[in-house]
Amino acid sequence: MVQVVVIILAIIGAAIGLWLLGQMKRTRVLAAQAEAAVPPVGKFLTISTGRLHYTDTGGDGRPVILIHGLGGQLRSLTMTLAEPLSHDFRVIALDRPGMGYSDRPESASARIDDQAGYVEELIDALGLEKPILMGHSLGGAISCATALRAPDKIGGLALIAPLLRPSEMQAKSFAALGITNPRMRRFVAHTVAVPTSAKNADLTRTEIFGPDPVPDGYTVKGGGLLSLRPKSFINTSRDYCAVGEVIVKQWKRYDEITCPVRVLYGTEDRILDYRKQGVEMADRYPHFHLDLIEGAGHMLPLTQVDRTVETIRAVDRAI
Repeated sequence: MVQVVVIILAIIGAAIGLWLLGQMKRTRVLAAQAEAAVPPVGKFLTISTGRLHYTDTGGDGRPVILIHGLGGQLRSLTMTLAEPLSHDFRVIALDRPGMGYSDRPESASARIDDQAGYVEELIDALGLEKPILMGHSLGGAISCATALRAPDKIGGLALIAPLLRPSEMQAKSFAALGITNPRMRRFVAHTVAVPTSAKNADLTRTEIFGPDPVPDGYTVKGGGLLSLRPKSFINTSRDYCAVGEVIVKQWKRYDEITCPVRVLYGTEDRILDYRKQGVEMADRYPHFHLDLIEGAGHMLPLTQVDRTVETIRAVDRAI
C-alpha cells in the first residue's frame, strides 16, 4: 500500500513538474513576442537604478512629465497625450524604473518617496525648469511625493485618477500582486503569472478601463503587451506591496504642497474610490482643485483625453 502511494505521488509530482515547465516555456514565448511587437521608442539615460527609458517630444514650452500608474509604461500615456500636448509643451514620458524598458535592480527601493527621487534624478539630468508633473493613479502619489521632496523644482501637479491616500478598494485585477516573498514572487513570475494574465486579459481590462471601452490599438500602441513579461509582474508586485510603506503618512502632509494642483476623477472608477481619493481630499485640502467626469472610469488619460489635457493646461495657467 505504501509503495502504491509513493508511486501515485511520484506520478503527480512529475505531472506538476511537466506542467510548470510548460508554463515557463509559454512565459518565455509570450515575453519575447511582447518585446518584438512593442520595442523601445525613446532614449536612455543613466540614473541610480540603471538605464531609464524616456521620450522627449514637443517644442520649447513648459516641460510636462507624464508619470504612469501601477503596471503601466510610458506608451500608456503617450499613445493619446503626446500629440495634443506637444503643440504647447515639451512632453517627457518615462518608463518608471522597473517598468517598460527601464532598469531597477531588486536592491533598489520601490517605495513611493524613493520613486519620487528617481523622478527628481530625471529632472536634474535633463535640466528641466519647473515642470508640471502629470501623474496617473500610482503616478499621482509619486507626483505628490516629488512635490514634497523637491518643492523648488516642481511647477505644478496635474493628478489624473490619482492614488492620494490609502485605498480600501480591492480590485480583482491586483489580487495576485500581493506576494511579499521575493523568491515566491520570482517563481510565480516565471511560471503561472504571464500565461494567466494573457488568459484573463479581457476581464482585467474591463475592470481597469470600465465602464469606458478599451481604445483601439492599446495592446501595441499603448504598450499593453509589455505586461506579459516576468519583469513586469515582479516590479508591479513590488510597487503594489510598497505602497503602504509611505502613503499612510504622506497624505497627511499635502498641506505642505504649495504649487498649483488640479485633480481629475471619473465617478465610475472601478480601481479607486473617487469619493475618498477625490472629494474628501479636496475638502481637506482646498488647494487640490477637483473636477469630476460623470460616468467615467479609471483610465482617463486614454478615455478622456480632452479633459486630461485641459487639466494640464489649467495647471500651467495657474503657475
